[in-house]
Amino acid sequence: MNSILDDFKLAFKTGNILNQLIVINVVAFVVLGVIGVFFTIAGYGGLFQSISHYLMLPADPSQLIYQPWTLISYFFYHEGLFHILFNMLFLYWFGKIIAEYIGQNKVLGLYVWGGILGGVLYLLVYNLLPYYAPAIAGTYLLGASGGVIAIVVGAATFMPNFTIPLIFLGPVRLKYIAAFYVITSLLQSTGSNAGGEIAHLGGALAGFLFITQLKSGNDWSRVVVQFITWVKSLFKPQPKIKVTYRSDKSSSSAKSTKSAKAPEKKKSETSQSEIDAILDKISDRGYDALTKEEKQKLFNASKD
Repeated sequence: MNSILDDFKLAFKTGNILNQLIVINVVAFVVLGVIGVFFTIAGYGGLFQSISHYLMLPADPSQLIYQPWTLISYFFYHEGLFHILFNMLFLYWFGKIIAEYIGQNKVLGLYVWGGILGGVLYLLVYNLLPYYAPAIAGTYLLGASGGVIAIVVGAATFMPNFTIPLIFLGPVRLKYIAAFYVITSLLQSTGSNAGGEIAHLGGALAGFLFITQLKSGNDWSRVVVQFITWVKSLFKPQPKIKVTYRSDKSSSSAKSTKSAKAPEKKKSETSQSEIDAILDKISDRGYDALTKEEKQKLFNASKD
């Protein structure tokens, strides 16, 4: 268990956003799944389902107004092993392509904007098209599919002719894979999983717009990264400043030891600057771009 926790901590320390997204989704799935099992065994399965609705995105606006956070939380919540398995596999496969060619932050931007636009399109369709009106009251959206499809379509928009090997099919270009998922989602948008398929279409639109804007010089991932950085800053402890008053003797003594302490401070600052440079390199080019020396430095720093 300690080894698993260490792996999770290392994933966050190295700044590998793709791994972080997968870890967050898997941990949320396992924790909520275990809680659901205990509630069900205790005879409170219905209560757990009611509580879980506060993490899903409701189609009913009168309910959404009391739980607006679900526009974000829904794409980190899964029910069913195969539901999360296929989402995480596609997130990893296509996220690796995005991370390698345009950076880790773009993976995060595509995932978040895909989830948001997928949720927004789902809400608009259910509340504006009469066909879906009868199902509004009991319909909820969950799962990372919108964000994952945004990454798939984003990769296809950025490199449409890039090929990946598929079992039984051989090398297939990204543009055909993306087109397949968009068309099948459209064809199934009136089926039993209509909400999920509509969210796929919203995510696909987000992926296309994201890369199109990126090529025009507008990086939508900056907004997401800046917001997350701001949120993190709220939980960082503020440095405590201690004010002391020294006599002339202590002052002179401090001056005499200043030169001795200076090299140690400089060494610490240099070490931290190297770690920051390594983390920036990971963010831009991925963990695999590091040299053996850089990986060793990062590993040593993670043990401090």
